[in-house]
Amino acid sequence: MSEAVSTLADAEVPAGAGLPGGDRLSTGSFNDPVSPRLADFMSASWGDQPEAPAPPAPPAARLAARRDQLRAHLPAPLPVVVPAGQPSRRSNDQFYPFRPGSDYVWLAGDQSPAGVLILDPSSAAGDALFVAPPSRRDNGEFWTDSASGELWVGRRHSLTERAETLGITCRPLAELPERLAGLGEAIVSRGFDASIERQVTSVDPVLDAELAAVLAELRLVKDGWEIDQLRAAVDATTLGFCDVAALILDRPGLTERHVEAAFAGRSRLEGNGVGYHPIAAAGAHATTLHWSRNDGPLGAGDLLLLDAGVETQSLYTADVTRTFPVSGRFSAMQRRVYGYVLAAQEAGLAALRPGADFREYHRVCARVLAEALEDLGVLPVTAAESLQPDCGLHRRWTLCAPGHMMGLDVHDCASAREARYLGGPLEAGQVLTVEPGLYFQANDDTIPPELRGLGIRIEDDVLITSGGYELLSSALPREPDEIEAWCADPGRIL
Repeated sequence: MSEAVSTLADAEVPAGAGLPGGDRLSTGSFNDPVSPRLADFMSASWGDQPEAPAPPAPPAARLAARRDQLRAHLPAPLPVVVPAGQPSRRSNDQFYPFRPGSDYVWLAGDQSPAGVLILDPSSAAGDALFVAPPSRRDNGEFWTDSASGELWVGRRHSLTERAETLGITCRPLAELPERLAGLGEAIVSRGFDASIERQVTSVDPVLDAELAAVLAELRLVKDGWEIDQLRAAVDATTLGFCDVAALILDRPGLTERHVEAAFAGRSRLEGNGVGYHPIAAAGAHATTLHWSRNDGPLGAGDLLLLDAGVETQSLYTADVTRTFPVSGRFSAMQRRVYGYVLAAQEAGLAALRPGADFREYHRVCARVLAEALEDLGVLPVTAAESLQPDCGLHRRWTLCAPGHMMGLDVHDCASAREARYLGGPLEAGQVLTVEPGLYFQANDDTIPPELRGLGIRIEDDVLITSGGYELLSSALPREPDEIEAWCADPGRIL
């Protein structure tokens, strides 16, 4: 990586138009001052940048239909401002790879940093997408701005190209402040770009929250294009799990780092990267639900709990968990507990159908796990008593709800209102996870030693269909005998 820190007082450096690099202290292209002759030489005789493919986006007509859906459900007849967000600073002049807000992507199909969608409440003719155009050559931006100048970071698509692809009027970011100032009162999508929020005359924070809820609810049911993207994400994730199983086959001395690296490599080869930080948890680490350090050893008798998903280039993610023996064979107790978790998942899956209450499969999974804990002799009350609202002792070992919606976000549509999501009915086209688990902490004095440090979760991605459900991640084995056969020959399912 080349260094890019200098003072360019004698060169015309653009403000950055909202992109990282607008701060002169963090941008530049040469360590020495720039002479007028060099500035003239660098600004002339450049042809067009080489073509670069745009990230996948839905057809323009589908994007327009989504914006019309939102228009029909607006909490008030006011303009709507939806920012993509800004790159997050990692340290000093380094930024994390940019990932736009999901509502912005769903409405605009664009993945540009600092982009802003403005939706006219009355007519699609007034909608506009504000994005950074290609770098100018005449003012030095092309070569002086190391954070966003095209000489440094590559080609940006023209506004005309974007408009044709996305089916919406595209305007340069430089025009955005004037457009925002002329909007009057508007509703804004909050939490993605504070600088945009400050420029919008917000009517009422309640309306802004209502916008977030409406967008989440519109995204609950996936269209055919989205379902295809999720299928691709699950298929790529299956390959990643097979890579991990092949990696640890007869390979003592490996660590959770090896597991994370193997899955991350497949994620970059097949898609945009990982959809969330993978959980690669061996042994007692598997009882820590949000284990993310991934720095422990893989012991010969351990179970490995891998919770991971590939994000496609269109930004849809899978979310799958398998728990499998590092040595290739379950111990008797591991197999017994695994069987309980699998029974809970099977019961939860059987409860999925359009019209069923979303929480019904949660309740079903909880009942089976509570009965398993009673059978294991660790529950201090009966399963029936524990399942009562005023008790819930089984939750010491189940900890989290056994499933959630998924899509552009791994925990998708989280802003949806209770009546439409957690307290609402399932609908055909929704995609969710079913992921019961049992987690026996290593320091839990209420359980026998043979259970301590044992954590098992089985998680699959499920499409609700008109007749019930489709298990999108069915290629990965779930039965313990099938898991052992897969560990011995990971390529057998491909």
